[in-house]
Amino acid sequence: MRTVAIAVAASVLGAVPAFAEELPQRKPGLWESKSTSAEGETSAKQCVGPGTDRAMVGGMAGAACSKMEVTKTATGYSVATECAIGQIKAVGNSVVTGDFQTSVRTEGTTKLTGVPGQAGEVERKLVVEARRVGDCGPGQKPGDIIMPDGKVISMPGAAGAPKQ
Repeated sequence: MRTVAIAVAASVLGAVPAFAEELPQRKPGLWESKSTSAEGETSAKQCVGPGTDRAMVGGMAGAACSKMEVTKTATGYSVATECAIGQIKAVGNSVVTGDFQTSVRTEGTTKLTGVPGQAGEVERKLVVEARRVGDCGPGQKPGDIIMPDGKVISMPGAAGAPKQ
């Protein structure tokens, strides 16, 4: 499960802005995402506000990723990442497309090494399709991730635009 979480985290980073070249910010509101991999399909919703994407990447990149490169392409963006969580190293490449107002699609491959109980490299492919479904609901704040069972995961520091 931990390897799936790392692969998801690395791919999600491809769906939100990085530093040099930047992806556009998603339009504020409630976004529903469906993630599909060899392990199956998961879904979640996230309340997005101004700066939520940037704050999430800032927190993850500072702690876990030594490389995050975003390149504009003819059809969207290409994102390359190198991250480490403990002994696990993740090298990812993603292609991100969409208008960032109503939809975003990320298709990525992450190669993991140092996974406990796994000899050699493990490759994970992940497709994340996200669409804006409306405004955030009552009591939801930017950065909140709403799981299918209704559990809310709050993302500290992702509540809005960075403090000036």
